[in-house]
Amino acid sequence: MSDQVRTGGCLCGAVRYRTSGSVRPVISCHCEQCRRTSGHHVAASASCHADFELTEDRGLTWYRSSDWAQRGFCSTCGSSLFYQFKDADEISIHAGTFDQPSGLRRGAHIFTADLADYYDLTDDLPQFPDHNHDVTDW
Repeated sequence: MSDQVRTGGCLCGAVRYRTSGSVRPVISCHCEQCRRTSGHHVAASASCHADFELTEDRGLTWYRSSDWAQRGFCSTCGSSLFYQFKDADEISIHAGTFDQPSGLRRGAHIFTADLADYYDLTDDLPQFPDHNHDVTDW
Protein backbone atom coordinates (compact mmCIF):
# COMPACT_ATOMS: atom_id res chain seq x y z
CA MET A 1 0.00 0.00 0.00
CA SER A 2 1.30 3.45 -0.83
CA ASP A 3 2.72 5.76 1.79
CA GLN A 4 0.23 8.28 3.07
CA VAL A 5 -0.68 9.86 6.36
CA ARG A 6 -3.60 8.12 8.04
CA THR A 7 -5.26 8.95 11.34
CA GLY A 8 -7.69 7.13 13.55
CA GLY A 9 -8.83 6.41 17.05
CA CYS A 10 -11.42 5.06 19.40
CA LEU A 11 -15.11 5.94 19.65
CA CYS A 12 -14.70 8.58 22.38
CA GLY A 13 -11.39 10.14 21.29
CA ALA A 14 -9.37 9.10 24.36
CA VAL A 15 -7.03 7.23 22.01
CA ARG A 16 -5.87 8.72 18.70
CA TYR A 17 -3.06 7.67 16.39
CA ARG A 18 -1.29 8.61 13.18
CA THR A 19 0.57 6.49 10.62
CA SER A 20 2.87 8.05 8.06
CA GLY A 21 4.26 5.13 6.06
CA SER A 22 2.89 2.20 4.17
CA VAL A 23 0.45 -0.12 5.88
CA ARG A 24 -0.33 -3.78 5.29
CA PRO A 25 -3.51 -4.82 3.52
CA VAL A 26 -6.33 -5.69 5.91
CA ILE A 27 -6.24 -9.24 7.22
CA SER A 28 -9.38 -10.74 8.75
CA CYS A 29 -8.50 -12.96 11.69
CA HIS A 30 -11.08 -15.56 12.69
CA CYS A 31 -9.27 -17.01 15.75
CA GLU A 32 -11.19 -17.49 18.98
CA GLN A 33 -9.32 -14.72 20.81
CA CYS A 34 -10.11 -12.16 18.12
CA ARG A 35 -13.75 -13.22 18.05
CA ARG A 36 -14.04 -12.89 21.82
CA THR A 37 -12.37 -9.48 22.02
CA SER A 38 -14.29 -7.96 19.11
CA GLY A 39 -17.58 -9.85 19.04
CA HIS A 40 -16.85 -11.10 15.51
CA HIS A 41 -13.66 -11.49 13.48
CA VAL A 42 -10.98 -8.79 13.60
CA ALA A 43 -10.04 -6.93 10.44
CA ALA A 44 -6.65 -5.31 10.92
CA SER A 45 -3.94 -3.55 8.99
CA ALA A 46 -0.44 -2.97 10.39
CA SER A 47 2.18 -0.24 10.57
CA CYS A 48 5.88 -0.26 11.42
CA HIS A 49 6.52 1.33 14.81
CA ALA A 50 8.76 3.90 13.13
CA ASP A 51 5.74 5.11 11.12
CA PHE A 52 3.23 4.95 14.00
CA GLU A 53 2.53 7.62 16.60
CA LEU A 54 -0.02 7.85 19.40
CA THR A 55 -1.33 11.41 19.37
CA GLU A 56 -3.65 10.80 22.36
CA ASP A 57 -3.26 7.90 24.77
CA ARG A 58 -5.12 8.87 27.95
CA GLY A 59 -7.57 5.97 27.48
CA LEU A 60 -5.14 3.34 26.17
CA THR A 61 -4.88 0.14 28.17
CA TRP A 62 -2.97 -2.99 27.19
CA TYR A 63 -4.16 -6.52 27.97
CA ARG A 64 -1.67 -9.40 27.75
CA SER A 65 -3.86 -11.94 25.93
CA SER A 66 -1.16 -14.62 25.53
CA ASP A 67 2.51 -15.27 26.16
CA TRP A 68 3.32 -13.80 22.73
CA ALA A 69 0.98 -10.81 22.32
CA GLN A 70 -1.03 -8.02 23.89
CA ARG A 71 -4.15 -6.14 22.81
CA GLY A 72 -4.71 -2.42 23.11
CA PHE A 73 -8.14 -0.98 23.85
CA CYS A 74 -9.71 2.19 25.17
CA SER A 75 -10.54 1.89 28.85
CA THR A 76 -13.05 4.74 28.51
CA CYS A 77 -15.29 3.58 25.65
CA GLY A 78 -14.13 -0.05 25.22
CA SER A 79 -13.00 0.23 21.58
CA SER A 80 -10.66 -2.55 20.52
CA LEU A 81 -7.76 -0.87 18.68
CA PHE A 82 -4.43 -2.71 18.49
CA TYR A 83 -2.72 -6.09 18.50
CA GLN A 84 0.99 -6.26 19.30
CA PHE A 85 3.21 -9.32 19.05
CA LYS A 86 5.90 -9.43 21.72
CA ASP A 87 9.13 -7.83 20.42
CA ALA A 88 7.64 -7.12 16.97
CA ASP A 89 8.59 -4.04 14.97
CA GLU A 90 5.03 -3.47 13.78
CA ILE A 91 1.66 -2.91 15.38
CA SER A 92 -1.64 -4.27 14.06
CA ILE A 93 -4.35 -1.63 13.90
CA HIS A 94 -8.03 -2.55 13.72
CA ALA A 95 -9.15 -1.34 10.30
CA GLY A 96 -12.47 0.11 11.46
CA THR A 97 -10.66 2.58 13.73
CA PHE A 98 -9.00 4.43 10.81
CA ASP A 99 -10.60 7.74 9.87
CA GLN A 100 -12.25 7.73 6.45
CA PRO A 101 -11.24 7.68 3.73
CA SER A 102 -8.61 5.18 4.84
CA GLY A 103 -7.35 3.97 1.47
CA LEU A 104 -7.10 0.46 2.92
CA ARG A 105 -7.81 -2.69 0.97
CA ARG A 106 -8.56 -6.22 2.11
CA GLY A 107 -5.90 -8.90 1.68
CA ALA A 108 -6.73 -12.28 3.22
CA HIS A 109 -8.36 -14.35 5.95
CA ILE A 110 -6.35 -16.14 8.63
CA PHE A 111 -7.31 -18.78 11.20
CA THR A 112 -10.14 -19.95 8.98
CA ALA A 113 -9.96 -23.32 10.77
CA ASP A 114 -11.47 -21.45 13.76
CA LEU A 115 -14.29 -19.83 11.78
CA ALA A 116 -17.43 -19.39 13.88
CA ASP A 117 -20.47 -21.44 12.85
CA TYR A 118 -22.79 -18.49 12.16
CA TYR A 119 -21.16 -17.13 8.99
CA ASP A 120 -19.42 -18.24 5.80
CA LEU A 121 -16.60 -16.69 3.81
CA THR A 122 -17.96 -15.88 0.37
CA ASP A 123 -15.29 -13.57 -1.08
CA ASP A 124 -12.36 -14.63 -3.23
CA LEU A 125 -9.59 -13.52 -0.85
CA PRO A 126 -6.84 -16.01 0.10
CA GLN A 127 -7.71 -18.15 3.12
CA PHE A 128 -5.25 -19.66 5.59
CA PRO A 129 -6.27 -22.17 8.28
CA ASP A 130 -3.76 -20.72 10.78
CA HIS A 131 -1.24 -17.88 10.91
CA ASN A 132 1.53 -19.53 8.87
CA HIS A 133 1.52 -17.39 5.75
CA ASP A 134 3.52 -14.72 3.97
CA VAL A 135 1.71 -11.42 3.56
CA THR A 136 4.44 -9.68 1.59
CA ASP A 137 2.91 -10.64 -1.77
CA TRP A 138 -0.57 -9.20 -1.16
